[in-house]
Amino acid sequence: MMNLIPLNSNSLYLTVLTQKGFEPLLANELMKLGATEIEERKSAVYCNGDLKLLYKANLCLRTAMRILVPIFEFNAFNEQSLYQGIQTFNWTKLLDVNGTLAVDATIHSDFFNHSKYVALKTKDAIVDQFRAEFGVRPNVAVHEPDLRIHVHIYHNEVTVSLDSSNESLHKRGYRAEANLAPLNEVTAAGLILHSGWNGKGTFMDGMCGSGTLLIEAALFAKNIPPQINRSYFGFMGWNHFNADLWEQIKAEAIAAIVPLEGQIIGNDAVFKVTEIAKSNVAKMNLQQDIFITNKRFEEQRPPEGGGILIMNPPYGERLEIEEINQFYRMIGDTLKNKFEGFDAWIISSNKEALKHMKLAASKRMVVWNGPLECKFHKFEMYRGTKRQPKETAVSNE
Repeated sequence: MMNLIPLNSNSLYLTVLTQKGFEPLLANELMKLGATEIEERKSAVYCNGDLKLLYKANLCLRTAMRILVPIFEFNAFNEQSLYQGIQTFNWTKLLDVNGTLAVDATIHSDFFNHSKYVALKTKDAIVDQFRAEFGVRPNVAVHEPDLRIHVHIYHNEVTVSLDSSNESLHKRGYRAEANLAPLNEVTAAGLILHSGWNGKGTFMDGMCGSGTLLIEAALFAKNIPPQINRSYFGFMGWNHFNADLWEQIKAEAIAAIVPLEGQIIGNDAVFKVTEIAKSNVAKMNLQQDIFITNKRFEEQRPPEGGGILIMNPPYGERLEIEEINQFYRMIGDTLKNKFEGFDAWIISSNKEALKHMKLAASKRMVVWNGPLECKFHKFEMYRGTKRQPKETAVSNE
């Protein structure tokens, strides 16, 4: 067994999980928060920091999914060696006998086949240690445990971490799970950061759905911490939680919020959807900052002066092939005819439909919307130009 950190130290080694392709964005966010020894990995960024960074990162990071604190590593080839490895750690340092715990696991291994089984064996090893010493055991709590443990197995290498976030950080608290919103909050924030928008001027989403892009744009532009309304993080259940430091960090973050410079405009063709979007906007108290209308995309009249447009149109799952191609052709025609001066960013997994926009992208990149590999294309709508020369296209694929 190898211990990775002294648990009562202000020098922490962090593993910050993100979506594939967002690693550079997350690394930049962490650098701005004061992290050191930053290293990008696949779907994660490693860094060093202290408790202040840990708390602030959970509150303020826009492209993070979870923030883990690795505590020890060992090798395991079967369930017995996994069980024994987990028991080599003294869990009474972190959890009271009357406390609660939860265990999650991710595996990439030929030795272990089921993540839920790994999580169950880990839980058994921990509670058996308590039962052997005290005659009683901690309870399992799914939602707000005192200690959420994350087990990652790569081949035979087992890394055990504390999950400082508890729930995934893409859950900001403003969007009902039943909403028809293909983009999660981290994806939306990442697209906005990828676009290079500086938070000023006009930001538009012409097919806004439940308003996720609009809300994330407003949070970014006003420097509002994305987790400002979250009441519980995993680190709050730890036995060395510093409540005074947490309150100080939260107060400083609230004091750093700024007024919106510019305008944020959303639209959707479905009235019921726009009502959902308005409800979500109200949950974040952003009604004065986001203006939402109910129109077809081709009926919209964007404000003069240009700006940034980001859209997540349908990919074609519920439309026939010819119809989806016509739909994307309409998007291209509308951009050419009405969005002069805008940088228009379109995300879609339908590569064929994107071609029917009849526009040459000045930038292309691969992003992931859940399990779907998508293209994120930038179209610069120059004054007096209907189509850019092909030689201006740049590929970041």
